Amino acid sequence: MAISKQHEKFESQLEILLKEMPKYVVEYVDAKQDIRSPITLFNYVRDFRDFFNWLIAEGIAKCEQIKDISPDTLEAITLDEARNYFKYLARKKFKVSKNDDETKQIDPKTVNRHKSSLRSLFKYLTIEAELENKEPYFHRNVMQKIEVTKVKETFNERANNISKKIFIGDKDLEFLDYIKSEHEQSLSPSELKYFRRDKERNISILSLFLGTGVRVNELSNLRIKDIDFTSKEISVIRKGNKKDTVSVTPSAMEDLQNYLSVRNERYKAGNGENEFVYVKLYKNETMPLTNRAIEDIVYKLTKSFDKRMSPHKLRHTYATNLAEQTNGDIPLIMSQLGHTSSDISLLYINTTREKARLAAEALDRRREK
Repeated sequence: MAISKQHEKFESQLEILLKEMPKYVVEYVDAKQDIRSPITLFNYVRDFRDFFNWLIAEGIAKCEQIKDISPDTLEAITLDEARNYFKYLARKKFKVSKNDDETKQIDPKTVNRHKSSLRSLFKYLTIEAELENKEPYFHRNVMQKIEVTKVKETFNERANNISKKIFIGDKDLEFLDYIKSEHEQSLSPSELKYFRRDKERNISILSLFLGTGVRVNELSNLRIKDIDFTSKEISVIRKGNKKDTVSVTPSAMEDLQNYLSVRNERYKAGNGENEFVYVKLYKNETMPLTNRAIEDIVYKLTKSFDKRMSPHKLRHTYATNLAEQTNGDIPLIMSQLGHTSSDISLLYINTTREKARLAAEALDRRREK
C-alpha cells in the first residue's frame, strides 16, 4: 500500500501526542489503527486532549496531568457535565487571524466532530475493550446520551455557499492569465525577485488544481514517476492511501512542462522517479513543498487577484466547471475527484445563483408576450 508524506507526518504527530495520554487512549488508538487513518486518529486524540484539559480545569478530574485521568473519572461524569462541555465548545471563540482582532465561534460541524470522537472513545471503553477480568473498563456511557445535532442546511444552500467562494464562469482562466502576465506589475523590486524565481512552479501549482481538482496533499505527494505526458494523466494517492489516476487539462500539462524545464536548475532537483515534483531550495538543499507552503502560495496569489481562496476552493472551482462542461456527468465527477458518494458530487451541479436568476427572468418574459 502507498504511504503518503501526509500519512507519515500525522503518524509522527500522533505518536508525540499519545505520550500525554492515559494508557486506555493508547490502547484505543492501537485498536483503531487498521480502520481509521492517522489523520482521523490524530484529530480524535486532539479532541480527547481538549476534553481532558477541560475536566482538569473544572475540577472534575482531581489530578494535574492528563495522563493521570482514570477511567473511574470518565465513568462518573454526569450528563449535565458532559452537556456543559459541549456548550463550552460551542460558545468558544477564536481569532480569525493573528493580525486581526476579528473572532468567530467554532463551526457546529466541528462541535459534532468532538461529539463523535468522544462517543467513539466511550464506546471503546464501555463495550469494545476487554480487560483481564473479561470486562470493559466500565459500563456507564454518558456520551451515548449526547445528541449529535444535525446542522440544518438545505442541499441548495450548501451549493450556493460553495458558489460564493469559488471562481465562477471564466474567472479561473482570467485568474491564471493575470498571474502569468499582470501580477508582477504590482510588485515591489524585492517581491518581484522572488515571484520571478518561483513563477513557473507556482503557476503550475495553480493550474494543476484548476485543471484536475486534486486535493492539496495529493498534489504535494506527486512524484516524477506519477506524470504521464502522453496520456495527459497523473497518479495520485487518495484518502485511505488508495492510488488513483486523474485526467489533466492540456493547458495544465503545458504549465507543468514549463515548470519541469526550469525545476532542476532552479531548485537543484534531480530527475529520479521517486523525486517530489514540487520542491523548494532551503539552505542550498532541495526539499518538497509542504501542504502549508502550497496553501500559502494559493492564499497569496488568489488574494492578489480577487479574494483569498484555499486549494480546496480551487478544487470546488474545477468540479463546478467539470459539471458545467459535462452536463452533470455524476460518475465522471466522482471518478475525477475521488468521491465515494454521489451526494457530494451533486453539489457542483447547478451551483450558481446566476442560473437561478436567469431562469427567473426567462419565466417572467412569458408575461411580455
